[in-house]
Amino acid sequence: MQPPWSKDGDYSRKPIFVCWETTKSCLLACRHCRATAMKGKGPGELDHESGLRLIDQIAEFGEPYPALLLTGGDPLMRSDIFELIKHARDRGIYTAVATSVTPLLDRARMENLRDQGVEIISVSLDGATAELHDRIRNIPGTFEATLAAVEAARACGLRLQVNTTVMNSNLRGLADIFHLIKQRGAVAWEAFFLIRTGRGSALESPGPLESEQVTHFLYDATRYGIPVRTSEGPHFRRVFIQREAGGPPPEGELYAHLARRLRELEGEPTRPAFLRLNPTGDGKGIVFVAHDGEVYPSGFFPTSLGNIKGENLRDIYTSHPLLLGIRNPANLKGRCGRCEHKLICGGSRSRAYAESGDPYAEDPACPYVPADAKQ
Repeated sequence: MQPPWSKDGDYSRKPIFVCWETTKSCLLACRHCRATAMKGKGPGELDHESGLRLIDQIAEFGEPYPALLLTGGDPLMRSDIFELIKHARDRGIYTAVATSVTPLLDRARMENLRDQGVEIISVSLDGATAELHDRIRNIPGTFEATLAAVEAARACGLRLQVNTTVMNSNLRGLADIFHLIKQRGAVAWEAFFLIRTGRGSALESPGPLESEQVTHFLYDATRYGIPVRTSEGPHFRRVFIQREAGGPPPEGELYAHLARRLRELEGEPTRPAFLRLNPTGDGKGIVFVAHDGEVYPSGFFPTSLGNIKGENLRDIYTSHPLLLGIRNPANLKGRCGRCEHKLICGGSRSRAYAESGDPYAEDPACPYVPADAKQ
């Protein structure tokens, strides 16, 4: 969800996004859930007054304010969610909401979100068929309900983005997912490259060669009229730059299948490729506040930086040693440290940490060999 402003490199003073896990409560039990969501509240969940103070702390960063993404769990499980949204909007903060597709996401609540000035909402679609998506979500009927939600949002004038977690089970259906959501009026598509945290620890993430082929397919998809973005896939920026410079697509079978299927469904592209090349990453332009007020570099990086109940979010973001360290490209190791694209990419620090325990290690999802290593 892209806020209406961006910076071109210095994220030391403020983030673009503050992601707030408003609750762990959710009616779904998805197999890859980062939050390990549950039916009830998580222990220590921020109460209403603490939530208002968090929003006020976001405003302390100054204008232009960081955007606020309300996520979960499912934010609609909070009884005060619309009051929190109103407070954020009254402070002039761009607000987006990541919702779960459950009976709570009905037409009346969509209209309320629209009327409260929510800029965009997002829902997830992780399979091109009901069989796959409903198996991942653990609730029969969620696939059809998700497609209906996309259409309902468009009908009531609410902008809606679709998020897809990229994992081994859905790789070959990514072009079909893109087609489904584009035809129904989604205004953006974000591909989340799986980090093995939460329930997702038990799932298989694509290997580096598959991830590379997916990012080349995503480059192709940017030419069909809706923004395409990635989460925990910063190497997409490197691929975009290479393709724009005339570099060839990969020769792998997965890319060939996805590229062919995209053209079968959407025809030949008629627009130039487009991507906002903001060099953001975990703790660099992005910061995550958990349901209990603990602050993390991202929702996939389980190292606490402090807690907003007793500390100021701005102070944590601007001065914590870990954040200062992972923002400095000189600290990167391995191929990420040698890569000529490290200023625009830098690799996923969450994935490096999840796989090696070292937040500065190279990103194992990227197969790129830097130019100096080829000599």
